[in-house]
Amino acid sequence: MASKSTRSRKDPSDPADRKAKARKPRSATAKAAKVGTAAEAKAAAPSAKAAPRTRSRTAAARKPVAAGQAAPQDRPETPEVPAATTAQDSARKMPRGLRQAGSAPTAHKLAENIERIELLSHRLMAALANRQPPNPGVEGPGPDLYLTAAGAMLKTMAEQPSRMIEHQVNYWAETLKNYARAQEALVKGKLTASGEEGPRDRRFANPLWQTHPYFNLVMRQYQTNAEALRSAAAALELPDQIARRRLDWLTAQIIDMMAPTNFLATNPDALEKAIETEGESLVRGLENLVRDVETHGGEVIVSLADSTAFSVGQNIGTAPGAVVHRTPLFELIQYAPTTDQVHATPLLIFPPWINKFYILDLKPENSLIRWLVDQGHTLFVVSWKNPDASMAETGIEDYVAAYLEAMDKVRDLTDQKKLNVVGYCIAGTTLSLTLALLRARGDDRVNSATFFTTLTDFSDQGEFTTFLQQDFVDGIAEEIARHGLMRARLMSRTMSFLRANDLVWGPAIRSYMMGEAPPAFDLLFWNGDSTNLPGRMAMQYLRGLCQQNAFAGEGFDLMGHRLHLSDVSVPLCAIACETDHIAPWKDCWRGVAQMGSTDRTFILSESGHIAGIVNPPSKKKYGHYRGPSDFSGDHETWRRDAIFHQGSWWPHWGDWLSERAGKMVDARDPGEGIEPAPGRYVHERAN
Repeated sequence: MASKSTRSRKDPSDPADRKAKARKPRSATAKAAKVGTAAEAKAAAPSAKAAPRTRSRTAAARKPVAAGQAAPQDRPETPEVPAATTAQDSARKMPRGLRQAGSAPTAHKLAENIERIELLSHRLMAALANRQPPNPGVEGPGPDLYLTAAGAMLKTMAEQPSRMIEHQVNYWAETLKNYARAQEALVKGKLTASGEEGPRDRRFANPLWQTHPYFNLVMRQYQTNAEALRSAAAALELPDQIARRRLDWLTAQIIDMMAPTNFLATNPDALEKAIETEGESLVRGLENLVRDVETHGGEVIVSLADSTAFSVGQNIGTAPGAVVHRTPLFELIQYAPTTDQVHATPLLIFPPWINKFYILDLKPENSLIRWLVDQGHTLFVVSWKNPDASMAETGIEDYVAAYLEAMDKVRDLTDQKKLNVVGYCIAGTTLSLTLALLRARGDDRVNSATFFTTLTDFSDQGEFTTFLQQDFVDGIAEEIARHGLMRARLMSRTMSFLRANDLVWGPAIRSYMMGEAPPAFDLLFWNGDSTNLPGRMAMQYLRGLCQQNAFAGEGFDLMGHRLHLSDVSVPLCAIACETDHIAPWKDCWRGVAQMGSTDRTFILSESGHIAGIVNPPSKKKYGHYRGPSDFSGDHETWRRDAIFHQGSWWPHWGDWLSERAGKMVDARDPGEGIEPAPGRYVHERAN
């Protein structure tokens, strides 16, 4: 019995044992299944003594049957469970990720991803090597701001040390409270949402920020750090309001940049997506990053929209018309009428040349161009050329001359002495200069003017304060000296960092960490289709109009005349937008209040710089305010006396415009022109 028992405990000479060793599983999944099978068998066995009998019978059953012998009868005992079946049952009980780790398809996918990452890394390094040497003047504030902040901090430490100590004590108290709360949650094994009410931050919408101890600690400590930075900056006694705005802007940029959502290890959405896709989202994110860096010459600029989803003239900017005049600086488009009769006085729109005109014609249902044509106006729109280095010396005077040439052409084509004009954003600013020049010359060709989100008084630089100081403007001057242009990517980046979470960090998270493709969104596509600015024109605008505020002050010298804002005397209507961060409505109002016109109408639309203007009546989305024509008070007085109206401002402006558009005449068809709208210049992309 002793020898039999010894053999039953894995005698190496036992043929059954040798076969069992030969069948030993190789993969991680099979190993785990074998462990599970052994544990199940041990739990199911009635006693240790029964094991040898079962083993012996099993071994006997495995002996080959000699030729001519009858097969032995099955004994009534429970048959042995096949190892493969037991392994499958055990594998099904394992976590999904562990089961997949040993599967051949997953291993093949992993090998493919590693190869893709290696190739993408080489492409990324090659693309980054193409980046031109950075210009420190446009990469951040100059040293004067840091010296000002450091001096203010040293002054506070010397004069009010208790205040500095109080800030430190409060910070560390909050920090320890955060860690104590996290430790308590780890001990209990769960975290209950605090239920604290406060401003909602959509960056922390994932429930794990509230219920997971690790992510909750990260979020709370970030909020504590952010508040500490804001408080420390606010406590500094700075020399003036400009320094205050610059420091507050820099503080906000640091806080936004260091948000935990911007880092993979502390972003639960990105981590969940990576696990769910077995890492595919991270590889796609790397592909998106490489594509953006290659597209932008080594610069990391995230794509806001799918550049292949839209084509101007095909699915956006499709209003029918024709290019009726072309110069090296602009094309003039006349749109085909949709009514049998039109107003006698034509309408000419000057869009901004910082972006392209088709913002007014994205799609038929929100096209201001189509709407104006349907109202019976003979409509002309200027399409500006996207400047290259050969246009470095093009100045504001050249754009004003282009305005006058476009007006002359419209009057010739319609056989009218007067016309109505519209200027949008920077084109509205230049239209104001043009109107002042026409008055100085005694030219009354303009019947009325409309300004969309137009700044003419730059005494309050608002959110642009940081970008209009000498350090940044000098940096732009260096860029222009190098390239002849204020390049589109610098302008786009400047605008984007005014809303960094929406236009920089948020899109970067979705594209690079979540691996999402850029959305097919027409407005964002237009926003990314930016243009260069001629070097001379950019510096005239930044130094003469913005920094010196010459047009609203001592006068802006142009084309042999000193022009003043008060010289704008034609009947006018100005539309500003309530949440516009580019042209704040109060600053737009202040400029209109200084114009010399006795017929002034001001409309305040809800929403921002684009959505407040592209606000068709059919949407019934944003309302507007209409107030008195008395501009003797300030913007707050006007707002208090204004009346809110539901729906778009377009119909009210349309009535105002029709009253100044003359009698009805037969519709004017542009014919074939030089080529169909939207023309050639709109397709030119910035390098």
